[in-house]
Amino acid sequence: MAKRTRIISPEVAEPPPQRWSNCLRVGDMVFVSGMTARVGEKIEGADEYEQSKIIFGKIQDLVEAAGGQINDVVKVTIFLVDIRNNTKVWKARSEVFSGDFPASTLVEIRALATPDTLVEIEAIAMIGSSS
Repeated sequence: MAKRTRIISPEVAEPPPQRWSNCLRVGDMVFVSGMTARVGEKIEGADEYEQSKIIFGKIQDLVEAAGGQINDVVKVTIFLVDIRNNTKVWKARSEVFSGDFPASTLVEIRALATPDTLVEIEAIAMIGSSS
């Protein structure tokens, strides 16, 4: 049985204790919780593109802290407040991934944690799968 290990990156703020884990590695699988563009107490990024860039950077930091690389991400789920702005998310995604892109799900939702949060993205990676 594979051991579950909590992954921490100095680049990604940790949630308060006993709420959730940002990232867990189980064997060669890495599970990244829904990330937003929150930096400190504030949401950074004026639109979906800028917020997505920040979020994909956090995902990359966590996957690398787990021993992988961004192209080891095999699945992303994207929550978007306004589906009409999906191309902004796709643009950010195309600047991060190369080769075979991850399987993806895009869901429009009514709201996220704060009114200025426009995008939330979660990811699953398989360490070593991109090589």
